[in-house]
Amino acid sequence: MAAKEEKSSKRKRSGDSQKEGIISKKPSFVKSKSTKTSSDDDGFKKKTFDKSSKGGKKPQYDNKSDYAEQQKEPKTKREARLQAKELAEARKKKRKRHYTLEQELASLWEKMRRRNITKLDRSALVSQALQKMTGTIPEIAGSHVSSRVLQTCVKFCTQAERDAVFEELKPHLLTLACNVYAVHLVKKMLDNASKIQLEGFISSLHGHVASLLRHMVGSAVIEHAFHLANASQKQSLLVELYSTELQLFKDLVSTKESRLVDIIPKLGLQKASVQRHMASVIQPILEKGIVDHSIIHSALLEYFSVADKTSAADVIQQLSGPLLVRMIHTRAGSKLGILCVKHGSAKERKKIIKGMKSHVGKIAYDQCGSLVLACILSMVDDTKLINKIIIRELQTMLKDLALDKSGRRPLLQLLHPNYQRYLGPEDLASLSLSVPSLSKKEEAAEVISELESGKGSDNEMGATSDDPDSSKSLEEDKQLVDGGKKDPSVRRIELLVNSGLAESLTDICVDNAGELLRSNFGKEVLYEVVTGGADQVLLPTLSDKLETLHKAIAALAALPKEEKPEEEHVLINFHSSRTIRKLIFDCPSFASIIWKTAFKGKCEMWSQGHSSKVVCAFLESTNPDVQDLAKPELQPLIDSGILKMPEMKLTKQCE
Repeated sequence: MAAKEEKSSKRKRSGDSQKEGIISKKPSFVKSKSTKTSSDDDGFKKKTFDKSSKGGKKPQYDNKSDYAEQQKEPKTKREARLQAKELAEARKKKRKRHYTLEQELASLWEKMRRRNITKLDRSALVSQALQKMTGTIPEIAGSHVSSRVLQTCVKFCTQAERDAVFEELKPHLLTLACNVYAVHLVKKMLDNASKIQLEGFISSLHGHVASLLRHMVGSAVIEHAFHLANASQKQSLLVELYSTELQLFKDLVSTKESRLVDIIPKLGLQKASVQRHMASVIQPILEKGIVDHSIIHSALLEYFSVADKTSAADVIQQLSGPLLVRMIHTRAGSKLGILCVKHGSAKERKKIIKGMKSHVGKIAYDQCGSLVLACILSMVDDTKLINKIIIRELQTMLKDLALDKSGRRPLLQLLHPNYQRYLGPEDLASLSLSVPSLSKKEEAAEVISELESGKGSDNEMGATSDDPDSSKSLEEDKQLVDGGKKDPSVRRIELLVNSGLAESLTDICVDNAGELLRSNFGKEVLYEVVTGGADQVLLPTLSDKLETLHKAIAALAALPKEEKPEEEHVLINFHSSRTIRKLIFDCPSFASIIWKTAFKGKCEMWSQGHSSKVVCAFLESTNPDVQDLAKPELQPLIDSGILKMPEMKLTKQCE
């Protein structure tokens, strides 16, 4: 026991001695006989470091009074702010070479960007700022302050001053294009550049297009130049992405060969080499997610025209999902979206639709994006997923969609698919696009040609040309190009009727019949709903609601002319009168209701102006029942000359 107590006492003593040693190593202030201290240029007292202290990092001041003065806090908060401001200013002056110049430019900028300033005063301030910057513009263009001053100067300066700035920046434009602040100045310079200056800038981009497109900031400059360029300049930017030869040498391609499939045989390029080069350019861009630019969309479209089956499928797999939503705002991007929907697998289509969640409304209002939605509604078989994500969001904004030029497209595609009146030739051509290497139609055509020529053998094709099963499979392959495996009519009923979209749309039409009739775009949606859609898809389940809609329109037509002076009567308005006239031709049940409600005994009142065409529509109708309704009352008006039939109708009667 005594031995243990001795050991513990020894440990305590050693511990105490160690603590004393640590305390003794603390630096002590050295007294100095001199009362003055040396200072540096910024007014800070110089410090000396005691090498004996731990790490040599703790300062040793000349005397205790100096230490107290340094540690002394300001008396007031204002003094503290001023002291901190002075310290920050001193640091910035050391760190920034042109800090004083930037401060002067900032004060001028605050004056020149005011709204209530005269043009003469602003011009003087701009000239003064440019004089201060001359010779240092490339150096200060990357600053977040001076770059904004330069943008304002370029916007309001004279053409001579703008040319001088452009000439000074010209050798440095490619470097500035990758700067996060200077990129806005470069884009502003391009907006105000002359044709010669723009051509010179685009020429300077030769050999750097692919590398800049991979840059998050520089890609925006390439896209801006691509938008401002003419057709030949756009092609010069695009061809660099096609092959190494076109990247190294200028003027190999003329404006006649705009498509890659035409350039390859013209220049004798190897298709496999072009495909490898384009893949090396495109893959880093897709991996970084730089997919918002139209030049990349155009390059991807050209890549699909030469890519083999595996490469094209890989790109579609990469694009499927939220990435595609960022691309479908351009024409080329919408075509890419259609190709991904058409050739993607069920899993990839599911990713595309899920990526649109909470963005469906924005896509529907977009001119190009609405076409992709129409493609999804026409081709994807997973109607449950479409109802959950797309239809449910569309139902919350049906009225606004019906009145919008682009927003009505998905609705009209369900009511009347691929109708030339609602989709132009270019839109229909986009919906029929396909990737050559993935197109089942092309494969089926090749198989048919081989079977007809007799080149195919039983072993190669798996069946003879006389086998009925093989012909059925070929027909199925042809049908798959236009959509999925599900019957289009079944898919349409599930999306339009069973989802409740048609019922909601009919209610919207009943509540807003007058506004839709008078609208240039809403009248098309109203017409399709009133007639029951193509193939009368709405009639079996919504006949009662459609009759209510017929009565609502007839009630508007039955109103007196001056019932609501602020609103033009539906029989006098240009759009509504023609829509009602068309409905009388195409919907006999509607014609019967509106005749009994609005026209019977009142035809003489509506026999002039736009309304006269509506009245004459009863006699022009091909339905004899509709003619019999109106003929007894209208024929005396025609004989007396009060009501004039259209000239085409009169010529038919004469014949």
